Amino acid sequence: MSVGRICVVGGCGHVGLPLALAFARAGAHVCSFDIDQKAVDGVNAGRMPFDEPQGPQVLAEVLAAGRFVASTDAAEVGRADVVIVVIGTPVDEHLNPDTQAVPDAVASLASHLRDDQTLILRSTVYPGVTRLVEERLAAAGKHTAVAFCPERIAEGKAFVELYSLPQIVSGRTSRAIEVATEVFSMLTDSIVETSPEEAELAKLFTNTWRYIKFAAANQFYMIANEHGIDFERVRHAITFDYPRAADMPGAGFAAGPCLFKDTMQLAAFNNNNFFLGHASMMVNEGLPMYLVDRMERRFDLKQMKVGILGMAFKAESDDIRSSLSYKLRRILRYKAADVVCTDPYVTVDPNLVDLETVLNEADVLVVGTPHPVYRTLKPRQPVVDVWNALGHGVLV
Repeated sequence: MSVGRICVVGGCGHVGLPLALAFARAGAHVCSFDIDQKAVDGVNAGRMPFDEPQGPQVLAEVLAAGRFVASTDAAEVGRADVVIVVIGTPVDEHLNPDTQAVPDAVASLASHLRDDQTLILRSTVYPGVTRLVEERLAAAGKHTAVAFCPERIAEGKAFVELYSLPQIVSGRTSRAIEVATEVFSMLTDSIVETSPEEAELAKLFTNTWRYIKFAAANQFYMIANEHGIDFERVRHAITFDYPRAADMPGAGFAAGPCLFKDTMQLAAFNNNNFFLGHASMMVNEGLPMYLVDRMERRFDLKQMKVGILGMAFKAESDDIRSSLSYKLRRILRYKAADVVCTDPYVTVDPNLVDLETVLNEADVLVVGTPHPVYRTLKPRQPVVDVWNALGHGVLV
């Protein structure tokens, strides 16, 4: 069996594009189908629409080899042998998951799908969505094989982890399993086979587990801080040469487009009977307010301009999706005289200024994102640094 041509739906996004480029680099002919014309044009011109280490080099390589193209033409779906769906699966303003996002996307492409194709769902989905897609396709008279192979990479590490991490492969038919295994064996030698329902929960459990760990660390931080004790010194004492505590994270903003969303998806799946998940959400989402409250006790914020260092949701990223630095900015706009923000990676926010301006104008600084460039700063003003990015402790 030969993999043939691959079409990645949502193929110019943070997850879809690195995947498409990796397959093209491995020798497949790949089309990234996306509705964002600007992103498609940029990618075809050799420009990555976001930061991803090695991305520009790999893009240039596969374009030159003629194995990759981006397109807004949905007919590309029908020209592929394998269609991989990578689209966002958000929760709404009431924290309810959108269970129809992926099925609706597949339904919109159904007229292009063929019975001899394999459809691979890669988006993180609400448990049962894989079966729902299968049922929708069957109702439309389609016999396309369906597999669910969840994305597992961390943003910024795509061209390392796509090759090094085991890939979960699931399907309800031997054909779906066989094709999906062959496809992802182009990237990794390690395949873990499960049922679709097991794979759906595996992805949600993974992200929720990380979110809960971050919440535990943030709660520990608040407890220590309330008693005038530097949590980072406590954490060092706990983790130093002590393997059973080696995975205890530091405090910081647990944000981004996945962890919070997937914790809420899991809660909804269990009829909102998930006290640990909801408690984690309250701790993690409450950290910006906690920091501002502590700042109010220490400073006369109404008379001060606050500078926020870093607006991306994590270090060395330009992605601001669900970044808690923006929640911090909203709170400070109400509590402080003024707020000024900077980020060396983010280019999509016209309100950001350069680092020198923030250092010159701000009366107090808050590290929102622990970018490496901040580690060597020696600011004249006090710094609120829950990440310990500057190495002076995390007490506020």
